[in-house]
Amino acid sequence: MPVPKVVGRWNKAGLNRLTRHVAPWMPGFGVIVHRGRRSGRRYQTPVNVFSADNGYVVALTYGPDSDWVKNVLAAGGCELRTRGQTIRLASPRLFHDESRAITRPVERQVLRILDVADFLSLTPAPASTAAPGRSEA
Repeated sequence: MPVPKVVGRWNKAGLNRLTRHVAPWMPGFGVIVHRGRRSGRRYQTPVNVFSADNGYVVALTYGPDSDWVKNVLAAGGCELRTRGQTIRLASPRLFHDESRAITRPVERQVLRILDVADFLSLTPAPASTAAPGRSEA
């Protein structure tokens, strides 16, 4: 079982507001920028993110049923702010990996302790691809 939902609600109400300012600069972290499926509102969600051969993988610490995950899947992509850059991502794909092989050894241990084995992979969107969802204007 991933991190309990009550912790997620507490983080959403408080800690995420601070974390989303430092996560784009911290190794192993980033901020997913996405739009609400119904509201169209712009959200910023701090995440654990790892580089992969063909893009990025996000550890789903609150599980694959989190609203931000549903938003990214419905839109077909998102933006990722990490390491001081913003990357448009597409082709979201959920997967389960008990070995957590995509992560480095220290992160693998932390994710194992938290019982996190669900991930979301995303690939960089082609430069000519318009942003999924509504425009940022």
